[in-house]
Amino acid sequence: MEDSDTRSILPEDLLSATHDDITTHDTRLNEEDETKHIYSIKPPFACPLSVSVEPVLFLSMFSLTLQWPLSTQYLWDRISEDLGYNGSKSTGSCNQSGPPDPLQNEVETLTAHWNLYINLGGFMIGLLVVTLLGSWSDKGGRRPVLILPCLGLALQAGVYLLVMYLKLPVAWFLLGRMLSGLSGDFNTILAGCFAYVADTSDRGSRTFRVATLEACMGTAGMLASIIGGQWRKAQGYINPFWLVLATNLAAGLYAYLFVPESITPDPSAKLLTTRHHRAVYRLYASLDDPTVAGGYSKWRRYKLWLYTLCFFLVVTVHFGSRELYVLYELSSPLCWGPGLIGWGSAAQNLAYLSSLLGLRAMQHWLQDSWVALVGLASNMIGLVVISLANTTELMFTGYGLCFLYMASTPVLRAKLSKLVKPEEHGALFASVACVEGLCSLVASGVFNSLYPATLPFMKGFPFLFGAFLLLIPAAIIGAVECQDKSPDRTEDEATI
Repeated sequence: MEDSDTRSILPEDLLSATHDDITTHDTRLNEEDETKHIYSIKPPFACPLSVSVEPVLFLSMFSLTLQWPLSTQYLWDRISEDLGYNGSKSTGSCNQSGPPDPLQNEVETLTAHWNLYINLGGFMIGLLVVTLLGSWSDKGGRRPVLILPCLGLALQAGVYLLVMYLKLPVAWFLLGRMLSGLSGDFNTILAGCFAYVADTSDRGSRTFRVATLEACMGTAGMLASIIGGQWRKAQGYINPFWLVLATNLAAGLYAYLFVPESITPDPSAKLLTTRHHRAVYRLYASLDDPTVAGGYSKWRRYKLWLYTLCFFLVVTVHFGSRELYVLYELSSPLCWGPGLIGWGSAAQNLAYLSSLLGLRAMQHWLQDSWVALVGLASNMIGLVVISLANTTELMFTGYGLCFLYMASTPVLRAKLSKLVKPEEHGALFASVACVEGLCSLVASGVFNSLYPATLPFMKGFPFLFGAFLLLIPAAIIGAVECQDKSPDRTEDEATI
C-alpha cells in the first residue's frame, strides 16, 4: 500500500503515534512504521510482561494439546468398554504380528466417527462466530476476542469433566464442543493473536514474529504431550482435565490483566451486524482498486486466494494426520501405551521449535517462499515414512524427518498479512482462522473416513495421501514466486 493511501485512510494523530523503540532498517520500512497502532488501552496492571500475546497462545495451546489425545483415548476406552473389547488393557489382545482383531477395527471405526461428529458440531458453529468476532476486533479491539474464547474452552473442559465423573454418554462431548464453538473456539484466539502481532510488527520482522507465535504453540504442545501421557498413565483422565480447565481460565485472566490494546477501539462498533461478514467478503471479492495503477491490485487479490488455498491444503494435512496419530499408535502393529503416545506427540510438537530455528537460519540465504518449500518437503518425506511405519523406531524416524514441517505456515500467514491494509488485519486473520476451522472439519471428514476404509489394504494410506496432497501448495508457491520475478511485475515484491 502506498504512503499516500495510508494517509488517506488513517488520521494524522494515529500516524504519528508510533513506538519509539521500533527502528527502520531501510527506506521500505518507513511506510510500515507509519501504520503502527498505539497501545491505547492499558490493562488493569502495568507489568513488564504485558508486551505481547505469546503467553495467551501458549496457555491455550497447552490446554488444547493436553486435551486432544486424552479425549481420543477416553473415547477409545469408553467404546471398547461398551463393545467388550479389552485390547488396550491386555498385552495379549493387541496382536502385533497377525491381522487386526475385527473387534479392534470396529472400535477404531467408531472412535474415528465420533471424533468426526464432535469436530463437525463445534466447527460448524465456530466458522460463523470466528468471522464475526475477528472482523469486529478491527473496530472493537483485540482484547475481547482473546478473553471470550478462553472462557468458552474452559466451559468445554467443565462439560468433559461432568461426562467423566458421571459416566454420561460420549455424545455429551458434542455439547461441550458446541458451547466452545459459540464463544469462537481456539481459532478466535489464533485470529486475535496473529492480528495483534501484525498490528505491532513491521514487514521485515513479521515472518519471524509469526513463527515465534507458532513456536509457542509447539513448545506448549510438547510439554502438554509429555505431561498428559505420563499423567494419564498414573492417574487416569480426570485430574489432567482439571488442569485443562485451570489453564484456560489462566489464559483468559492473563489477557484481561496484562495484555494492552494494539488498536484504538471504536466505542460505537456494533458486534451483531452483517457488516463484519461483508468485510471478510470484500477482502477476497474486491478485485479492482482505483488507488493502484496498472492492474496490480487484481494480481494481489489473486495471490490472496492462491496463498489461502495453499494454507488450506497444508493445514488440512496437518490436522488430518494429527487426528489419526493416536489411533495409528494405539492399534497393531505398534500397540503403544499412554507413555509412548505422549512421547510421540511431544516429538511431533518439537518440530515447532526446530522449524523456528530452521526458518531463522534459512532466511539468511533463502527468500520466504523457498523456506516454505523446504518445510513442505520435510513434511512430505516424514509422512511417507510414517505411512510405512510398523515399528516404534520407524515411527519416531518419521517424526524426526518432519523437523521442518511447520516452516511453511508462518510464511503463508506473513505473506497474507502483507497483502492487505493494516486496518484489515482482523478481518484477514478471522478469515484465516475460519479457514483453519474449515481445515479441521474437512480433515476430520476426509481422514477419519479414509482411515477405516483403507484399513484392509494399507493402514498408513491416509498419511501417504497427505504427502501427495502437499504437492499442490508446493507447486502454487513456486509458480507464484516465479511469476513475481517476471519483468511485467514492476512493483517491488521483495517485502511480499
